[in-house]
Amino acid sequence: MEFGVPFSYVFQDPDWMKKVGLMALVSLIPVVGQIVLLGWMLDAMGRVINDYPTPLPELDFGGQLGLGFKGILVGIGYSIPLIIIMLPLILVAALGDTLDMPEDTLTMAMSILGLCCGGLAFLLSLVVALLLPAAFGNLVTEGTIGDAVRVGELFNIVKSSIGAFVIAILGAWVASLVGSLGSIACGVGVLITMVYAQAITAHFY
Repeated sequence: MEFGVPFSYVFQDPDWMKKVGLMALVSLIPVVGQIVLLGWMLDAMGRVINDYPTPLPELDFGGQLGLGFKGILVGIGYSIPLIIIMLPLILVAALGDTLDMPEDTLTMAMSILGLCCGGLAFLLSLVVALLLPAAFGNLVTEGTIGDAVRVGELFNIVKSSIGAFVIAILGAWVASLVGSLGSIACGVGVLITMVYAQAITAHFY
């Protein structure tokens, strides 16, 4: 994997300014715009996988809205175990208030649970971060949510190329930093850099 390619491929598209600018405008639409942007990112990911000459996609509002919605459902599905792990903290806090537990006892219980649940949640979040690129890869190549949640198959994919997946996660993190740079331009530039960051992430994934 060439680390620099995801940052430069966007500019090889002769229409990159139009495509990125249009997606920046679409992203202004509350909620729906962000779903379309995710779908656009997944669309770009599929085009990279299939080696399109111009991987940066045109806006396809309806198609990318549907694809983005599928992506959100996949993300929620992989977040459920994290939510379950953190439930004991929420339950103990609620029971502590209901049963008027002594403050010292409640604080100790919350601290112990925080260490246990927080540690498990951190480890699981790393696993989810590695699985998501493979899950999205299955989603855009196979087309169904079911293909994106075949966890055993995805584990095998990640294990076979663990180094590439680690690089992809690091690259996506760097892309998120790039996406935040636009805030320097009074918040306007962040719309452009946010779309650019999504395109970078698509290529890494």
